[in-house]
Amino acid sequence: MPELCRFYNILIKMIYLDTDKHHKPHFHVFYAEYEASVGVDGELLAGSLPVKQLKLVQAWAAIHEDELYAAWNKAVRGEKFDKIEPLR
Repeated sequence: MPELCRFYNILIKMIYLDTDKHHKPHFHVFYAEYEASVGVDGELLAGSLPVKQLKLVQAWAAIHEDELYAAWNKAVRGEKFDKIEPLR
């Protein structure tokens, strides 16, 4: 699962050819013992995150929405995608 971004101990990854389970553009978030799938639109699809980290991830996703969709479109075709800038 390739890394898309990392900030504030939050790791964001996107899986190649990952369209079966959620059927919408999404990414995977890892923070401490938490794991979640989050839609590019910021919707929590599965798993859980602490509220603070979820809000950070949602803000990051809103800022980078176009880049996330571009990465998603490449990932579902099995193509390499670029990393996205972290929150600062």
